[in-house]
Amino acid sequence: MARGNQRDLARAKNQKNASKNKGGNTENGYEQAKSKLSNAEIMRQKQAEADAKKKALEEKALQEKKDAKAPKKPTELGS
Repeated sequence: MARGNQRDLARAKNQKNASKNKGGNTENGYEQAKSKLSNAEIMRQKQAEADAKKKALEEKALQEKKDAKAPKKPTELGS
């Protein structure tokens, strides 16, 4: 018992700080559901953009690979 009431004072101080910092979620159920749907739609759009970009890069790499394998056509110089 060397600490005396120090533990109780610290607990009370921590509870006071915790209640002061308590923000919590102020949205009701409808607002939460609406924001979830909105966020989900935004993420779907981002994923679609990322997929399109990835597909374009893959097609570009495939075309470069085909071009590298194709035999070079001789060019006529001045005649």
